[in-house]
Amino acid sequence: MLSRHPYIHVSNRTTNGTANNANSAKMKKTVSIILIVAASFLSGFSLQPIITNPHKKTTNMKKVTGIGGIFFKCKDPKAINEWYKTHLGFETTPYGTSFEWRQIDDSTKKGLTQWSAFSESTKYFEPSAKDFMINYRVDDLEGLVAQLQNEGVTIVDKIEDSDYGKFVHILDPEGNKIQLWEPKD
Repeated sequence: MLSRHPYIHVSNRTTNGTANNANSAKMKKTVSIILIVAASFLSGFSLQPIITNPHKKTTNMKKVTGIGGIFFKCKDPKAINEWYKTHLGFETTPYGTSFEWRQIDDSTKKGLTQWSAFSESTKYFEPSAKDFMINYRVDDLEGLVAQLQNEGVTIVDKIEDSDYGKFVHILDPEGNKIQLWEPKD
């Protein structure tokens, strides 16, 4: 006997060359099957994150990059706009005002945060019953929406592409409508 390993038995008898060749072929086939099974098992672990998360790039993405807007209901949007203009210096239009700022990691890039008063009868915030809605800026809206769908978050509508960027609405666990915005700035 050549081997003392408890699971491998190799004989040193060569009385019958055909039997020895058959045993050798059988051993090679067994070892090959074991290696194939082990490789399949290990590759399953290495491929698991890709298979279970087809939007892997979104896992490490920065989800929300800032506040894109604050929207609220009021009795008289025109009067509210005028009050904020007179007392706080907002340069308002019928749509509110935009605050311009620079991105912290690249001061050459501008950003905007929108402030808007809506009529108290607006349906725009539905299905939320709240008197406000916050808009959050994001880098990759499509990737984020796919990830949120996988996580069971309620997506209210389809992604809309406009001159200002891409928009979609979601609901948080308390029913607050949230607008997600991927700006074109």
